[in-house]
Amino acid sequence: EVQLVESGGGLVQAGGSLRLSCAASGFTFDDWTIGWFRQAPGKEREGVSLISSEKGTHYADSVKGRFTISRDNTKNTVYLQMNSLKPEDTAVYYCAASWVESMYENEYDYWGQGTQVTVSS
Repeated sequence: EVQLVESGGGLVQAGGSLRLSCAASGFTFDDWTIGWFRQAPGKEREGVSLISSEKGTHYADSVKGRFTISRDNTKNTVYLQMNSLKPEDTAVYYCAASWVESMYENEYDYWGQGTQVTVSS
């Protein structure tokens, strides 16, 4: 059974940091692109970042320079280090797995349940 489990969310003040983790199981993790998406209340889900099987990375303009994605294939885990957090980063964050290197959520086959990130001003 394929599983993606996010952790690390929470409440933080503006300017603070959080590190999200996405632990995967049930598929050949090394071969898949892992993406992070987020959905704020009343808004559509948007792509935040991805890391490919070759460890190529991509970031949404809104998080460039503040967020860093990485993966540890020995632990089947992807991390999203989030620094200089802003209230507008408040959202439920999801990780997902795709066979292609894409920021389009339709390209993702497997999804986690999400973790809440709340940034207070």
